[in-house]
Amino acid sequence: QVQLVESGGGLVQPGGSLRLSCAASGLTFSRYAMSWYRQAPGKERELVATITSSGDSTNYADSVKGRFTISRDNAKSTVYLQMHSLKPEDTSVYYCYARSLRSYWGQGTQVTVSS
Repeated sequence: QVQLVESGGGLVQPGGSLRLSCAASGLTFSRYAMSWYRQAPGKERELVATITSSGDSTNYADSVKGRFTISRDNAKSTVYLQMHSLKPEDTSVYYCYARSLRSYWGQGTQVTVSS
């Protein structure tokens, strides 16, 4: 059974930082490209960042470039999203997504940026 379990969300003040983690099990993690998506209330789910299976290439949404960094540790079957300079508009549920021949979603973790 494949599981993607996100953690690290919470309440942070504008300008603050958080690091999200997504621990994968039940799949060969190193074969999967990994992404973080987010969805705010009343909005569509949007792609935040993607990292290739080997970790040698990353892509980011324009709205987070220079502030967020995606990384992975294949030995730990974990992908991370380091978020700096957080803004109220970053408030969303953040989802982990694994893609190969099949794809899987995590259950999401809430990030709230507010003073």
